Amino acid sequence: MEHNGEERFAPIVSLPYSRGMIEIAPHIQIDEAEIVLSAKRASGPGGQHVNKVSTAVELRFDARACAAISSEMLIRLRKIAGSRMTADGVIVLTAEESRSQIDNKRAATKRLVEMLKKASVRPKFRVPTKPSKGEKERRITAKKTTGERKKLRGKLKLVD
Repeated sequence: MEHNGEERFAPIVSLPYSRGMIEIAPHIQIDEAEIVLSAKRASGPGGQHVNKVSTAVELRFDARACAAISSEMLIRLRKIAGSRMTADGVIVLTAEESRSQIDNKRAATKRLVEMLKKASVRPKFRVPTKPSKGEKERRITAKKTTGERKKLRGKLKLVD
């Protein structure tokens, strides 16, 4: 095989442990075909084995192009993903914890699913409230008593 300085890996099309659709929430399912997995060489120390086997897995998921993800969810997902999401809306995750490629595929897919589940939950709507008049008064009297107590802690002054 000719080596021109550029490494190319064919995308891993099928996940042996999933069934086509991945359920994120009861109303949100993503197609397994929308996830592109590719193998690459893991970084870090190792022996001869690590130099010839591609065990690390890079997962790419185009969140912007996914029909199951609403624009509202995409905004939350962008915040959760942070630097792992490109400007084009593609989430890139790398898994190289295990020496097994299949375990790394599972780990990367699991991280993506957890990220999507977290983004699918709408934050609770909070109604801002104001303190009542009685609460304000109680707070002020408590502050005054605390101030008086602290004033008594000072040095004793001699009266002539």
